[in-house]
Amino acid sequence: MVTTAGSAPTPGTIHHLRAQGFRVVATDVDPTAPGLYLADRGYLVPPGDSEAFLPRVRTLCAEEDAVAVIPLVDEELVHVGELAKDGVEVLLPRLDFVTTCLDKYVLMQELEDAGIGVPRTWLASEWPSRAADSPSGELIVKPRSGRGSRGVVVVESIHEMARVVAECGYAADELIVQERIPGPEYTVSVVVWRDGDVQAVVPKEVVLKQGVTKYAVTRRHPEITRTCRAVQSALRADGPFNVQLCLDHNGRPRVFEINPRFSSTASLTVAAGVDEIAGLLRQAVGDGPRLTDDWREGVAMVRRWTDDFLDESDFTSHGISPTPLGAAGLTRQLPTGGQPPVVPVRAW
Repeated sequence: MVTTAGSAPTPGTIHHLRAQGFRVVATDVDPTAPGLYLADRGYLVPPGDSEAFLPRVRTLCAEEDAVAVIPLVDEELVHVGELAKDGVEVLLPRLDFVTTCLDKYVLMQELEDAGIGVPRTWLASEWPSRAADSPSGELIVKPRSGRGSRGVVVVESIHEMARVVAECGYAADELIVQERIPGPEYTVSVVVWRDGDVQAVVPKEVVLKQGVTKYAVTRRHPEITRTCRAVQSALRADGPFNVQLCLDHNGRPRVFEINPRFSSTASLTVAAGVDEIAGLLRQAVGDGPRLTDDWREGVAMVRRWTDDFLDESDFTSHGISPTPLGAAGLTRQLPTGGQPPVVPVRAW
């Protein structure tokens, strides 16, 4: 089972896993999610942070005989880990690593305590008393929890801080303030499984980012590799994770975020030679071979739209009219309250 069928990289993940011989069930909250149409079966599920989510997914796993779940959105991560109690392999790090990473303030504290480079970080609620210690350059204000650059604001000077915090819609203790590290940004796939041994580290320099990474290039960087291995040694993910960092003016890595799941750039990791999703899936459900840290530098990813084609009967059977409806029409097909629909979107 692959969740978040509507995110940009998920259709490619579904295609790849099916090409590798896996039967794939996809889920999403939105019936227009493209990945629902590309899997062997697709289902609508409640939002990942709702009480209805886990029971629904647990039922689907039982009905579809799912042996593993690959969750790809933060809201689901804590809840979906419960499926391991049912004998379903969940391709995530350990729960305490997941919860630490989902609170960006706690994560920065733990990394700093472990001697791993991070930007200077404050809670927005403590900012007035700490302003004298603030850096002189630009600052980043963002929610303690969140994804996809949502709610992230660049502040040019400390004089703007009060206005940004007041207007952002979050309580001050729900926001963190970080110094902005001006060097190149990297997103790094760290491939590790339950024995805790890091199988591969694949740094990718971010060329363009718009919520998710649009363009990126694989780069070898020994300091980044050492930093990512140090994260595993200190915090024991024992599952796949994605490190986001920038290089400071001395070329030293400063970790500003960790996604405790596969990255949206996992496809680039695969293209470079490390099939982290299918490889760890085989290790989780069988005796698949260990992956190697052998990959090509200089592989560039250009993220783009692509088209898939199916019979009209398959398309219309999912409840989406081929007649243009506009935003209001699509909205009418979604629930206006209570639990989202729990009927199959695709079943063949």
